Amino acid sequence: MSRIGRMPVVVPKSVEVEIKGTSIRVKGPKGELQHTFPADMMVSYEDGHILVQRPSDLNYQRALHGMTRALIQNMVTGVSAGFERVLEVNGVGYRAEMEGSTLVLYVGYSHPVKMEPPQGITFEVDPKVRQIKVKGFDKQYVGQIAANVRSIRPPEPYKGKGIRYIDETIRRKAGKAGKV
Repeated sequence: MSRIGRMPVVVPKSVEVEIKGTSIRVKGPKGELQHTFPADMMVSYEDGHILVQRPSDLNYQRALHGMTRALIQNMVTGVSAGFERVLEVNGVGYRAEMEGSTLVLYVGYSHPVKMEPPQGITFEVDPKVRQIKVKGFDKQYVGQIAANVRSIRPPEPYKGKGIRYIDETIRRKAGKAGKV
């Protein structure tokens, strides 16, 4: 039995759960998410807990068991507490600003790069520590938008300039040696 899959998902009081067939809808104070899980998985909601069960020990069902439970847990956590990814801007003259709700990045191009936040996503910028926070209630979407922001100027290995995740380590390379 999957260690992750057999744990129940605890649903807070502020979250509503509706299961119809192979579809689950979770609604909370931050937003609403819907997901269709595999037909092999049996999902039930009782006493403020969601249980995910599998019919047999076939390999593909074992793989789906833990994944289905983890996706449902992320949905419940997202609509109740939300998720955030923190990025850091490194480099001389590199900075990030907010113009209303638009994120404006000055990262070495001849023009500023502007990003409008998609629906369900918000940006926050702390200019003192040069950090960008991407916040939202869908974990996958928050991660994708953070990756899109990072891809505007990924960190380079020689000086470490660019946009990186706060917990990311950059493998640094030595520059070319001068003549002696």
